[in-house]
Amino acid sequence: MKRITLKTGLLFALLVAFGTVAVNAQSKGERREPPTYTKLLEEMDADEDGQLSKEEVKGPLKDNFSEIDTNEDGFISKEEFDEAPKPKGRPRN
Repeated sequence: MKRITLKTGLLFALLVAFGTVAVNAQSKGERREPPTYTKLLEEMDADEDGQLSKEEVKGPLKDNFSEIDTNEDGFISKEEFDEAPKPKGRPRN
């Protein structure tokens, strides 16, 4: 009888520990702050001219470049970036 109780207790403790780790792992990676214009310049401004051109950007910025570059000068300014529609997040299940 003691063996069954010990095994059951150990199994329960392992399940609780695993559940806690899984929840913590999900919550750490789920929410990220959107990048700032300054951060994007640091990451994408390959020619270091202080501007983001279509050749330099990637991802949603590249996909929506013509909509974001409202003055059609070939660059995304900080003002245009701030006014750009924000990409929608992944749908939650």
